[in-house]
Amino acid sequence: MFPITDPTWIFFIVLCVILFAPMLLAKLRLPSIVGLIVAGICIGPYGFHVLDYDESFRLFGKVGIYYIMFLASLEMNVQDVRTVKWQTITLGLLSFIFPFSFGLAANLGLGFSIIAGTLMAAMYASHTLISYPIVLRYGLSRRKSVSIATGSTIIADVLTLLVLAIIGGLFKENVGGWIALWLVAKIILIGIFIIFFFPRIGHWFFRHFDDGVVQYIFVLSLVFLGAALMELIGIEGILGAFLVGIILNRLIPPASPLMTRIEFIGNSIFIPYFLIGVGMIINIKALLDWQHTLPLAVVMVVVASLGKWLATLITQKSFRLSVADRNLMFGLTNSRAAATLAIVLVGYGIVQPDGSRLLGDEVLNATMLFILASCIISSFVTEQTAVHIALKKEDAPAPETVENKEQIMVALSNLKHTEQLINAALMLRSKKNGTLLSAICVTLENDAEHRHRGARILEKAARTAAEANVKLTPYDRWSVNVVTGIYHAMLETSSSDLLIGLHQKEKLSDSFYGKITNDLLATLRQQIIIYRQRIPLNTVRKIHILVPRRAELEQGFALWMERIALLALQIGCRVNIYAHSQTAKAMRRQWEAMQYTLRTEEWIEFSKWNDLAPIVHRTRQDHLLIFVMARTGTLSYHHYMEHLPDQMERYFSTRNLMIVFPEQYTGKQTSSDIRSGLPMELRIEE
Repeated sequence: MFPITDPTWIFFIVLCVILFAPMLLAKLRLPSIVGLIVAGICIGPYGFHVLDYDESFRLFGKVGIYYIMFLASLEMNVQDVRTVKWQTITLGLLSFIFPFSFGLAANLGLGFSIIAGTLMAAMYASHTLISYPIVLRYGLSRRKSVSIATGSTIIADVLTLLVLAIIGGLFKENVGGWIALWLVAKIILIGIFIIFFFPRIGHWFFRHFDDGVVQYIFVLSLVFLGAALMELIGIEGILGAFLVGIILNRLIPPASPLMTRIEFIGNSIFIPYFLIGVGMIINIKALLDWQHTLPLAVVMVVVASLGKWLATLITQKSFRLSVADRNLMFGLTNSRAAATLAIVLVGYGIVQPDGSRLLGDEVLNATMLFILASCIISSFVTEQTAVHIALKKEDAPAPETVENKEQIMVALSNLKHTEQLINAALMLRSKKNGTLLSAICVTLENDAEHRHRGARILEKAARTAAEANVKLTPYDRWSVNVVTGIYHAMLETSSSDLLIGLHQKEKLSDSFYGKITNDLLATLRQQIIIYRQRIPLNTVRKIHILVPRRAELEQGFALWMERIALLALQIGCRVNIYAHSQTAKAMRRQWEAMQYTLRTEEWIEFSKWNDLAPIVHRTRQDHLLIFVMARTGTLSYHHYMEHLPDQMERYFSTRNLMIVFPEQYTGKQTSSDIRSGLPMELRIEE
């Protein structure tokens, strides 16, 4: 009966393990990662032998480890890593030097040769972000210490894999003394190829193909191409997968539906498959060898964990981080899997001139126990620390009640532009503040055809938001005019923002904004954001923000500042700001108070608003221009704003455009307030 060989039953059993193992182990307060590894031991060849460790586990295992490395670099806030580069370099070097040095000394003391001891020491120095899914689950992926730990992975693993490649090369035939230099040269060449070509290919692809499934397959193809190129030169593919994640980081915003798909498929299938496979190759009987395996495994665990803990301790003390941050860094960097498995398997496969293996059976078995122990320690520390941080956040007083949450309402009228506007809203919303999202479609005629068209638009809007794991509330309105329909919906939902598409001129006599937008601007007091898309937002390379003088004096200053900061962080591109010196100072202070770190390339003092030609020469087709405007009679309103639409149409017709009218009212509107603000021809609906 056992082992089961039928593919259908194999996949069914694996799915049952993925489903039930975390649920059962959760009652014992064991992390789900450990649960999957333990389940792999139970069903594997060295447990109850329900399944064999066949090619499917090797394939999915490889995909899973690539996925872990790819997700880690994709979720990493590259912008934050740049701001903590010295911390990242420090932890990366120390987390390699300490475990490697301690391990080499211990291995030589245990009687291993210099080459075998060096290779084993490299196992201690590497780390795989096995516990990273825990960080994702608790929403801590953008915490400073997490950025430091994930960034340090690049340094530690590159050095580790370099040691592996050099020692592996020493046992090949016809190997000269320049192997290390040649290997480094090949890594640099492949790295340059990935860094130079992959972003360009990605920009082109995302501009021309917007189907979610096609985009996902494209991204996965790049991940495996990067891994395959690294393996082609003799380096482990995990380095290529990690590098591709860094390269594609800016093209896949955290709030995008594509990111949700990548996380969902990886965390539900590929990564669990890999963890189960790790458990299946662990030999329980060999692990219980008290004479050889267990003592060696204990030395491995103690020496490696001590080295990583000292590295995180020194990093914490040097840069004045909290104890929780130190524990989080230790939890993330203490687990071993991919690189360690690669090293021990390479060492096990090397046959020395005397016929013995470079790393024998006792080292192989001890390494499996070492991997299991390091994953358990890492998962426990990360889980406990993440829970502590999450509870600490919950204990803190909330700045706003649920009733006062911000809400962005998206006005929709065209099925073609629905996805563009919803994606823009997803990038403008704040996860931290729990910004709600709603969409409205106003039907002017009460007939089946128009109602059906509105229902299709709202259905597509809800589906687009759901793909990003965001709930969108649809409002299908019948009204005698669009403006009153939107007004009453804004009043009922207490929405803070209205996002609309830019009017498409059909006649020469049409105004730039269009009649409906002009009526909204004349009567609505909440923030209005007008958006026109020429290329997808995730392919924008630079943002230009034009801010009028005295904008900091408006009531809605903080709100639009936060919206633009969230958008810039989602896209991850550079920002140029054109503003008066006083306004620029206020903007810096505001973003610092909000703790947003933008990639501000230039702060340009600009006053010639009557002629935007100088700005035209600084923009390209893949840039986004954001104009912060003002309503007539407000503090930041200037007469030149009347002519800005003509300049926008003349100079920036091929650019992505966003026009922001800050809110002018922070209280609650009544129905009479709304009616009194409407133009006379619109005051017909009670």
